[in-house]
Amino acid sequence: MSEAVYILGTFSTPFRRWPDKGFKELTRDAYLCAVQDAGLADPQVIEAAWFGNCVMHYWGQPLVRGNVAFIPLVRDGVFRDRAPVVNVEGACATGSLALNGAYKEIRAGDADVTIAVGVEKLYDAKNPAAILQEFGKGADQLNPEEWIAHYTRIGEQLGQPFEMGADRSAAMDTYSMQARLHMNLYGTTREQIAAACAKSHTNGSLNPLAQYRFAMTPEQVLADRMVSDPLTRAMCAPVGDGAAAVILCSERFLKQQPARVRERAVKIRALTLSGGKYRGEREPGLSRAAADRAYELAGLRPEDIDLAEVHDATSFCEVYQTEMLRFCPEGQGGPFAASGASAIDGKIAINPSGGLVSKGHPIGATGLSMCHEVISQLRGESGERQVRDARIGLQQNGGGIIGLEEAVCAVAIYER
Repeated sequence: MSEAVYILGTFSTPFRRWPDKGFKELTRDAYLCAVQDAGLADPQVIEAAWFGNCVMHYWGQPLVRGNVAFIPLVRDGVFRDRAPVVNVEGACATGSLALNGAYKEIRAGDADVTIAVGVEKLYDAKNPAAILQEFGKGADQLNPEEWIAHYTRIGEQLGQPFEMGADRSAAMDTYSMQARLHMNLYGTTREQIAAACAKSHTNGSLNPLAQYRFAMTPEQVLADRMVSDPLTRAMCAPVGDGAAAVILCSERFLKQQPARVRERAVKIRALTLSGGKYRGEREPGLSRAAADRAYELAGLRPEDIDLAEVHDATSFCEVYQTEMLRFCPEGQGGPFAASGASAIDGKIAINPSGGLVSKGHPIGATGLSMCHEVISQLRGESGERQVRDARIGLQQNGGGIIGLEEAVCAVAIYER
């Protein structure tokens, strides 16, 4: 029988520009603060680390990234000698893939305590535009002509030509295509997408870890600078730096801990992955497959979920994911958002953290910061943005691009 897995501790730095901290410093902060949150008297009980990062190569460290980032922790005796550090990359889903590895190591009975760490630095003060070109590498680089032809065809179909260039973001352009297809198929409106966005910025204004801490109205969202029609700047996640970490343990380890530690532990009911493909325009996305499997493993239904952190690299993504996660029928994500159903006090709180569009999106750390938010909510530790009586939470995190969807998706369900 597989071992039950619990989350003992979590931590996330604020997401912003950290010019005075490198990868080793951010890793150390996340690691030690997660240890403190977990209530571990001796951090050397951690048997393995799973390290998520996407762009350390840009800063000069292309290989063994986590092993290098952990050098000071080993030297200082706070991470066990000879313990493995496993490096993970999955574009924007990197943090969740690190969590998945740490989770499955315990499920398999190979460890009792593991840690997942995600670290990213996306702001280069000397050349801010250069690092943005790294984002396009989340698509097929071996045969780029395939996806270029795919998007060119869709752009022609929509009357919005797909254009490549140093001043363009292929990721944002593909999200805008998805939004326009959804608008054509279901009548989704810009105003509905703006409602989802404004709700997230309002939530983010209450989150001390958020990169953007200001509320917005739907009218202000729509009046912001256009990035890729229909997506305005306010609807798109900002670039920044940050780190997050999550400590996991087995049930047998948890039973040996003092009551103050046991009382804050949160059980992982399910953690599933799915892979992307060139899907049909009316075919459900890969998050539907991951979510359905997660509900099955957890023995739960969508209506059992009290809150969800979903991957809103753009606010349209939130609209779409509420459908894929079965919180509302397909095609009804826009009206769902506009009705207030996804507000903190609504039918199901979606992105009470502020989501990526407000909290920020340092891609290697994003999935673990989502976990941090859900766990904080389930513990009742989220202050002004606390979801009332939250007991079961979900996170959905996607990364990379294949056609009209991500290359990989993770869905996790937690219960307090």
